[in-house]
Amino acid sequence: MARRRRIYEGKAKVMFEGPEPGTLVQYFKDDATAFNNQKKGTITGKGVLNNRISEFLMLRLAEIGIPTHFVRRLNMREQLVREVEIIPVEVVIRNIVAGSLAKRFALAEGTPLPRSIVEYYYKSDELGDPLVSEEHITAFGWATPQDIDDILALALRINDFLLGLFLGVGLKLVDFKLEFGRLYEESGEMRLVLADEISPDNCRLWDTKTNEKLDKDRFRRDLGGVEEAYQEVARRLGILLEGGPNDLKAPESIQ
Repeated sequence: MARRRRIYEGKAKVMFEGPEPGTLVQYFKDDATAFNNQKKGTITGKGVLNNRISEFLMLRLAEIGIPTHFVRRLNMREQLVREVEIIPVEVVIRNIVAGSLAKRFALAEGTPLPRSIVEYYYKSDELGDPLVSEEHITAFGWATPQDIDDILALALRINDFLLGLFLGVGLKLVDFKLEFGRLYEESGEMRLVLADEISPDNCRLWDTKTNEKLDKDRFRRDLGGVEEAYQEVARRLGILLEGGPNDLKAPESIQ
């Protein structure tokens, strides 16, 4: 499709004006960043793989009634999404100790948590995405108490579903980040929907038998084999055949 007006560019994606009112085109880049943009690089083919992986997961979540901004995939790197007002809070769901949680509490990475922990971070690269409480979120007007209740309920449903989905293909969902947005209907009503993406960029995924990391931690920690890790996740989900990133199988769309 013809290139349209650029609306916003982030670290991993570019948003363009959509073909019809209320839509945007989400373009997935190969750019990779870590540690709040302090480390930068390129993961060849990442944009293509994340586009397909996120499409697959968004469609599966829609099947169980999770509202999302996803409409359809347009090509190898772009998907059509509904335009939403992003809530400036990153929602992180943790099932196993890893990353900053291990550092903050001096816990051994890989320790199973007694129950899933949900954390909130203010979306601000300049401030380093600080950890915030529900009181911060409501006091600063980022979301209402009802919004938080709805977001928490959706996040836990998404976690339950993805835990099982990934376990079925031999992967542990260690932790992951979600973003939500407000979708305004023509009737004037507003509803919260899942936005952004779900991919190895914002999920920690470990092999169930070996604990091998198959996500962006391979880039963060200079472990090597980054492209291969993303390909392996796509392969296990059944959307990457043996030929490589250019041999992708499209999931069945839902109406």
